[in-house]
Amino acid sequence: MSAHSPAAVIVLAAGEGTRMKSRSLPKVLHEMAGRSLVGHAVAAGRQLGPEQLVVVVGHQREQVAAHLAEVDPGVRIAVQEEQNGTGHAVRVALESLAAQGVTVDGTVVVTTGDTPLLTGETLRSLAEEHTARGNGVTVLTAVVPDATGYGRILRDADGAVTAIVEHKDATEEQRAVPEVNSGVFAFDGKLLAEALGLLRTDNSQGEEYLTDTLEILRAAGHRVGAVVASDYRDTLGINDRVQLAEARRILNDRLLERAMRAGVTVVDPASTWIDVEVTYEPDAVVLPNTQLYGRTHLGEGAEVGPNCTLRDTAVGAGAHVSNTTADRAEVGPEASVGPYAYLRPGARLARKAKAGTYVEIKNSELGEGAKVPHLSYIGDAEIGEGTNIGAASVTVNYDGVNKHRTVVGAHCRTGSDNMFVAPVTVGDGAYTAAGSVITGDVPAGALAVARGPQRNIEGWVERRRSGTDSARAAAAARGAAEATAEAAAGGPGADGSAAGA
Repeated sequence: MSAHSPAAVIVLAAGEGTRMKSRSLPKVLHEMAGRSLVGHAVAAGRQLGPEQLVVVVGHQREQVAAHLAEVDPGVRIAVQEEQNGTGHAVRVALESLAAQGVTVDGTVVVTTGDTPLLTGETLRSLAEEHTARGNGVTVLTAVVPDATGYGRILRDADGAVTAIVEHKDATEEQRAVPEVNSGVFAFDGKLLAEALGLLRTDNSQGEEYLTDTLEILRAAGHRVGAVVASDYRDTLGINDRVQLAEARRILNDRLLERAMRAGVTVVDPASTWIDVEVTYEPDAVVLPNTQLYGRTHLGEGAEVGPNCTLRDTAVGAGAHVSNTTADRAEVGPEASVGPYAYLRPGARLARKAKAGTYVEIKNSELGEGAKVPHLSYIGDAEIGEGTNIGAASVTVNYDGVNKHRTVVGAHCRTGSDNMFVAPVTVGDGAYTAAGSVITGDVPAGALAVARGPQRNIEGWVERRRSGTDSARAAAAARGAAEATAEAAAGGPGADGSAAGA
């Protein structure tokens, strides 16, 4: 918090958002790039270092308040019981602070919970301009290609802001104005409280408009200023799912540009998606059709993709991850994952470890250089350094009630098609034979063979599956074998002469 930090940031998030057509989720809780809409607003407000950050809630308030307690426990909640307009919402916020013994003395920034593209930098520019000019109120505006639905900014001949007229209340001449209100303001706190007490409801909506405070303050002789957003898209509000998708694309482009300028190669930005909390180091490479969610991190020189979905996953320097889904996993430096691998929560691969094709790993550690190359499930296990797990192996970790752990030591060689029935330990340097079901511990350096002797029941298919293709193939093979045997033995007709001649 600095000497120039605002006294309060108020986020208006009480509306129902009916155009989202959602039965279970309030509009401000819809997610975009790893944060809820209101989460974006709170994060931007926090960048100003305010003394107080208040979110006004109303529709489905319990759900919104619970979410805010998770993402920012320091947020104060103010409840707007009835949604009687933006001015009423701000008054509710100030009254809530007063009831908690908090006096607001200084700049108050008011923003909305459905403008996720608004940045802390834009808010800071607004607050600094407001303070530097000594304004009673400063409004953030934008010049937009299509102003339909927005409140219009009215200025006098000298360019000073005289009023904001809502679209429904505007004349045709006023609707032709391209400069619009963003719904974001910086106020002198004391003047704001006075102006809110003078708001009226004689408008088309019958509500207390926060925008009317500009006219009130101007009439009282206070300066009304405006800051035009450098990018009008910063001010775009979300009212339906079409706008949500459009804003997500804009934010994604911004996030990818930031990553590329920081030294990350993104081969195809059009098919790459990234969340706001994803981090990366120089020379990481992201191949097409890759999604990076949550707090995923890419180490220096790591290569991810194509066709990867990583959530809250750390990828070490120089690692390669291809055609993989990973959730809360750790991929060590120079490790290799995929293609077609699934790393579930708790999967941890050390340096140069490998999880190969059609491998699933859950809550397990692969030591340095350990390999699970293909067609295997490793769950609740510890695989030592340098060990190779044969194809089609499974750690049988669940007995129907409890999970148990498998430990395979260092530099082991396990055969293909092994079942490790946990709890079980395989000692360092041990081998296991292909097709074995390992139910007991294997001493270090031992060879474990756990399979029954092979038994062939001759003629079973022809007797028990007669009439099938298998039976016909078996009969043909038997006939051919018998003819070959007769010929080899010099039986009747073997030399081509008539039998008994």
